[in-house]
Amino acid sequence: MFRYKTYNRRKAMIVFTCILFMMMFLMGRLVYLMVFCSEYYGQKAENLHERERDIKAARGKIIDATGVVLAANKTVCTISVIHNQIDDPEAVIAALTKELEISEEKVRARVEKVSSIERIKSNVDKDTGERIRAYGLSGVKVDEDYKRYYPYDTLGSKVLGFTGGDNQGIVGLEVRYDEYMQGTNGKILTLTDARGVEIANAGESRMEPTDGNNLHISLDYNIQMYAEQAAGKALEQKQADSVSIIVMNPSNGELMAMVNVPEFDLNDPFTLNYEPQGALTDEEKQNLLNNMWRNQCINDTYEPGSTFKIITTTAALEEGVVSLSDQFFCPGYITVEDRRIHCHKRTGHGSEDFVHGIMNSCNPVFIDVGLRVGPERFYDYFGSLGLLKKTGIDLPGEAATIMHSKENIGLVELATMSFGQSFQITPIQLVTTVSSIINGGRRITPHFGVAVQDNDGNVVKKFSYETQEGIVSKETSDKVRYLLGQVVSVGGGKNAKIAGYDIGGKTATSQTLPRSANKYISSFLGFAPIDDPKVMVLVIINNPQGVYYGGTIAAPVAKEIFEDILPYLDIPFDKEAAAEADTQHAD
Repeated sequence: MFRYKTYNRRKAMIVFTCILFMMMFLMGRLVYLMVFCSEYYGQKAENLHERERDIKAARGKIIDATGVVLAANKTVCTISVIHNQIDDPEAVIAALTKELEISEEKVRARVEKVSSIERIKSNVDKDTGERIRAYGLSGVKVDEDYKRYYPYDTLGSKVLGFTGGDNQGIVGLEVRYDEYMQGTNGKILTLTDARGVEIANAGESRMEPTDGNNLHISLDYNIQMYAEQAAGKALEQKQADSVSIIVMNPSNGELMAMVNVPEFDLNDPFTLNYEPQGALTDEEKQNLLNNMWRNQCINDTYEPGSTFKIITTTAALEEGVVSLSDQFFCPGYITVEDRRIHCHKRTGHGSEDFVHGIMNSCNPVFIDVGLRVGPERFYDYFGSLGLLKKTGIDLPGEAATIMHSKENIGLVELATMSFGQSFQITPIQLVTTVSSIINGGRRITPHFGVAVQDNDGNVVKKFSYETQEGIVSKETSDKVRYLLGQVVSVGGGKNAKIAGYDIGGKTATSQTLPRSANKYISSFLGFAPIDDPKVMVLVIINNPQGVYYGGTIAAPVAKEIFEDILPYLDIPFDKEAAAEADTQHAD
């Protein structure tokens, strides 16, 4: 009996102790929550009675080299409904169906949906938003918003790019510099009761948005317009598939224009810029849109043809295997191993020195010169001149050079490479590499971005770009400029000649793959002035109909551009030389 009572007493003590510890733990937990976590849980309780609506930040502008705004913002509205606050659903449905031009079925589904807030439509023009606000319908919210707006529609479309519905960059400069232009959204906070109904007279609190910064770029509206007009004319006259033009300062890599016609409407980027044949699946349409948005100057590669003879000349001069007075003979072809490779002039150029070899764009001369350099050293120049790596341009999607591996370059491959065939590069790579040769030997990085500024004009960031000195010697640079001046003055590029201006350049005509398709690419690469290049222009006409020679159809396009931009850029004009040329022409 004694043992039984002792056992019960111990059991009761254990239970009591457990209850005591549990009560102490609960009291401690309560003190912890009430004292140390009061702010946290108070905020959570408050949040349960707050409804948030975003206030979009204004995206930073894109501004050209002269201060012209190329990408701006237009004030629009976002229309939303709050289910618990709607007094007259039918009136709301009728008003929104009428003003927003949306089907009644779609509006009804969203108005009747039980949710804290339901967006009906965004990017509504401001006038429409004001009309909806004037109805005074409870439960309908009209919030001002921003939509990207491009004042010049198609201008520079494949450079500027565009934004999506959330104002985030999708392609082009819009996506490349998105972090600087995006800004930070604000919020509208509304107090509600436990049922989600706004508390009368409680008002709204606002967290103001922070606008994005403005991007200043080197593209010049006027030069872009000149280039686009010339490209559009060439596209129409030659019934070509496309025309691409690059205008760049070869001394520092600043891009003044980049054209890819046909361009597309930046304010309506999801509509094709032509009428497709037949019905399209969603996938087919998206593929066509992706192709329409492509920037051929950086996304596509091609065989450069005879413009690449500038690089072959550079390598040969650097190696010391050719001089300007070296003599050659062109019978209209040259045999390399078992392959007969023709000159564009099938009857041949006969005897000629190296200067006339480049003026005549003679393939046998350049094959001979390339063979003198040799496969290994020629490949090495691809590397040292920067052709085996991307340029680093500040646009997304740059393609890389498509090149033979070093061990697979035999004499036949070297022969075709010497005049710009059997490998592919991008147009921007060609412009960059030739710029590095003619500017005295400094490899530059092509770019659009100059600086980022806030709305008060304060510089947030100034961009700098990589350069590499000593790509070629000054002596070689001087000789190449002289030779290219001769090409335009009296050689195959004479259709780009302008009296009173010193212009250098090189023509090219290359064939696309497969060769059996008989499609050609006509191009001209030129710069001015010869002694101190300030501007370089590359014109590429893809699949022209009829005459397709670069000197005949691409050089005149470049001439038209030079005639517009050289005076605009204040490039010195030699009146005496122009007068002398006029006299000779009259004679």
